[in-house]
Amino acid sequence: MSTVDTVSDPLAPSLSSALHRACVAAKVAADNKGRDILVLDMRPCTPLFDYFVISTGTSRRQIHTVAEETDDALKAEGDSRIGIEGYEASKWIVQDYGDVVIHVFDSDTRDYYKLEELWADAPRVDWEREI
Repeated sequence: MSTVDTVSDPLAPSLSSALHRACVAAKVAADNKGRDILVLDMRPCTPLFDYFVISTGTSRRQIHTVAEETDDALKAEGDSRIGIEGYEASKWIVQDYGDVVIHVFDSDTRDYYKLEELWADAPRVDWEREI
């Protein structure tokens, strides 16, 4: 009888908690001058995902930068994006990481959809304190 030991790759990042990754995404938005950044704890509201990160960009370039830099930062945390929508139109980019969903809006689109009002029952996370 033989056993096979699994050896983890010491260079591979380990996946951090959903809350930590959501806060990292919020910090990336802030570092790239995103506005009105929110992290919503969606666990009491839906079994589909744990956290929403919502931010507003002021230009197509900024919205793209926030999305791209978020993806890089979450890859460094060991996460990989499942899907992305809206990149070409750049009015609302949604990035799906399974338990964390990132929304980057332009101001008109954010005002139109009002996700924070739609999910008003979701507790807000003080992401700056969590980092």
